[in-house]
Amino acid sequence: MSVNLSIQEHIAIITIDNPPVNALSQSVRQGLIETIATINQDTSIKGTVLHGSERIFSAGADITEFGKPPMEPSLPNVIDVLESCRVPIVAALSGVALGGGLEVALGCRYRVGTVKAKTGLPEVNLGLLPGAGGTQRLPRLIGAVKAGEMITTGKPLDADKALQVGILDAMFETNLIGNALVFLENKLDANDNRPALCDVTELPKPDPDGFRALTKKTKAKARGQLSPIKALEAVAAAELPFRKGMAKERALFMDCMASDQRAGLIHSFFAERQVGKIPGLEDTKTRDVKIVTILGAGTMGAGIAIAFLNGGYTVNLFDINADALKAGEALIIKTLESSASKGRITPVQMQQHLGKFSTISNMEGAGTSDLIIEAATENIAIKKSIFRDLDAIAKPGCILASNTSYLDINILAAETKRPADVIGMHFFSPAHIMKLLEVVRTDSVSDTVINTVMKVGKSIGKISVLSGVCDGFIGNRILKAYRKQADYMVEDGAMPQDVDRVMRAFGFAMGPFEVSDLAGLDIGWHNRRREDAARPDQERYSDLADKLYDLGRYGQKTGSGWYQYEKGSRTPIIDPFITGMIVENAVEKNIARRDFSDDEIRKRILFAMINEGAKILDEGIALRSLDIDMVYVNGYGFPAYRGGPMFYADEIGAKNILEGINKFAKQDPTSWKASALLEKLAITGGKFSDC
Repeated sequence: MSVNLSIQEHIAIITIDNPPVNALSQSVRQGLIETIATINQDTSIKGTVLHGSERIFSAGADITEFGKPPMEPSLPNVIDVLESCRVPIVAALSGVALGGGLEVALGCRYRVGTVKAKTGLPEVNLGLLPGAGGTQRLPRLIGAVKAGEMITTGKPLDADKALQVGILDAMFETNLIGNALVFLENKLDANDNRPALCDVTELPKPDPDGFRALTKKTKAKARGQLSPIKALEAVAAAELPFRKGMAKERALFMDCMASDQRAGLIHSFFAERQVGKIPGLEDTKTRDVKIVTILGAGTMGAGIAIAFLNGGYTVNLFDINADALKAGEALIIKTLESSASKGRITPVQMQQHLGKFSTISNMEGAGTSDLIIEAATENIAIKKSIFRDLDAIAKPGCILASNTSYLDINILAAETKRPADVIGMHFFSPAHIMKLLEVVRTDSVSDTVINTVMKVGKSIGKISVLSGVCDGFIGNRILKAYRKQADYMVEDGAMPQDVDRVMRAFGFAMGPFEVSDLAGLDIGWHNRRREDAARPDQERYSDLADKLYDLGRYGQKTGSGWYQYEKGSRTPIIDPFITGMIVENAVEKNIARRDFSDDEIRKRILFAMINEGAKILDEGIALRSLDIDMVYVNGYGFPAYRGGPMFYADEIGAKNILEGINKFAKQDPTSWKASALLEKLAITGGKFSDC
């Protein structure tokens, strides 16, 4: 049974029993309606407690029903039935009450929870808004501003915060059901006739200025995403009579359902859960990893160490430079202290992390490690030397990983007598915050090591994506392709701010030139010098960024790059010097500059991205198109509501992309060579997702 009913004296206890997360499937919805009908008919029942089995209330909708025709009864109807029950219902929340789960709880007269309960309405993350009354009942309970914040961000509240704002009426350390029964008995004894939320006629805590401020903030953060804006409209409709507000919520919900953004976000949702599952490795064993050593105490190495400490691992940090090691240690301590002060971890957790952290004065101290991650400078000779040393130091079965962003890890594996234990773990800075981890398989790495590292990545909160070995792997290889197009357009007639504006309008948080200033133009300069010897003679080369490097304009770190920056500010300011330098460069190279439309700028960037992704997929560097999508959504700022570059390509069609590339190739045949896979899909009408 998906819903169970038991009677304890004169109180009915309803249990949602649909493991593992008590999703609100059709059988659960039907079971709730039938159970309430039974309670309504039994006049001996004075009250009801509703809870979930498996220490979880409900995580919301059943994702297996996504994309299928709706099945009755609908969730809004179920909640109406709960709300009109003859006797008061107490929702007893353990684990999570998310999405439809919280909407069900809002249809109950009271809500209590454990100290570990979490409540939230995350539908905006799927391109939707709460569609079962959440935008109407929650504002009637806690006010429009707080409800709007929860609904437009999708962020859940811990139990203590939910109690503070009024979602929970009581919170218990233990014995949730027993305490919920006592709570309900007390309400019955006191003849507490609290109205159902559908009967509340005025919003509590009116704050029009706060709601206007929230609206402005939401629009700025949405960056073109539709669902947060629609959700805020629905919350504003809570000022209407309840049924009119529900009608408005339904209309706005259907607007979101019809949006391409919903499809993109649902693709991202499922892809994020699929990307860590490597075909053929489902039954492969893993190694135990408890002790991790990081070699290199710079910003990246310290960030990796923090990520593993947050994951509960014992962590050693080493750097050949004693001053750098001290600085890395100080940075780790400072970051953990800051996390504790901001409530991201508790003071107890901070002390636990520090208790598992040590610096080591020599590499031999890494000998007991289960995993060693090299995060040294991006120099192949240095890294080869490190791996030779590690081969002699590391215990048998220890996994040796490199954090290189570009270099051939096969070369590093060949420096050892244990190539099957060598793998790439490419973190993104700041490593303790960025979600993406590229796991790079060498030609000789074992399946056990791959599976172990994928699971280790998940354990530290990363979205781990498997990549083959090539220059730049998945992410940076694609970045290189579209950065070239950005540079060429600036030489030919666009300005950096034009390209950045267009890509922000598409949904990126920053454009490519703004990102370059943030990362540092010195990093790009060193990468280009590494590539000089192998660069084909016929390839067009833009040296504008080299000229900025020669001038000491490294970006935000020096106060100037493609833009100017005021001291202490990250806001880019258009620099007339750059305008003059670009025009002068065109004169020197005899380039007749021309205007670029926003449409052409966007297509040149995105088509370059998609075409390189198609080559990566065709070469087997990425196993699936969703792997490329997850790299770009989680590591490079591609808007999640567009699903990722390959999903976006499927939406607009391979034929249209190929036509655009062929048009660009008439002007620059060297740069624009269509992928064989793209050409095939354009002919067959196929999709990257089917490859």
